[in-house]
Amino acid sequence: MARYNGPVCRLCRAEGTKLYLKGERCHTEKCAVERRNYAPGQHGQKRPKRTDYGAQLREKQKVKRIYGLLERQFAGYFQKAERQKGITGENLLIFLERRLDNVVYRLGFAGSRTQARQLVRHGHILVDGRRINIPSFLVRKNHKVQLKQPSQKIKWIKEAIDSSERRGLPKWLTLDAATFTGTVVDFPKREDITADIQEQFIVELYSK
Repeated sequence: MARYNGPVCRLCRAEGTKLYLKGERCHTEKCAVERRNYAPGQHGQKRPKRTDYGAQLREKQKVKRIYGLLERQFAGYFQKAERQKGITGENLLIFLERRLDNVVYRLGFAGSRTQARQLVRHGHILVDGRRINIPSFLVRKNHKVQLKQPSQKIKWIKEAIDSSERRGLPKWLTLDAATFTGTVVDFPKREDITADIQEQFIVELYSK
């Protein structure tokens, strides 16, 4: 399956909630969910009968779309989460939060995870002074994630940083705004993940 390249606002409408895939636009009245809060397509305004399986599948699709993953990648993270001690659903979300593209987004260097993935792939991000261009790279405690100095002057990056205050900074990260350097002070915890996610549905789906 190839990565989705269509209009991302359709994905938010399909899930019936904001997935914040368009950055600053999602916080304005132009947001597609605000304007047309029903599923896209000819039959989008009809209310389908939702089964237990349907609810579980939609939750998995929603989380995949929030973090921008393909099916095989997502299944791989779930398998890792199952092997870890603790609650599988929480382990899964913690793995997703530790991805480098997500950390770049959380630090406010990008307006969306898609932009953050682009920053990483194009070599704008340093981890402990080393250029990392793999969005799925998992950060660890005490890792320092820095925006390269020449990249700090790019217009859309400056705009993303200026508008990132509304998201806030999670407790497991700190940011030195003067040097554009974030530090991973701890692993994320479930309460740090504010998105409306019911991870137990995903566990139930994969347990079938």
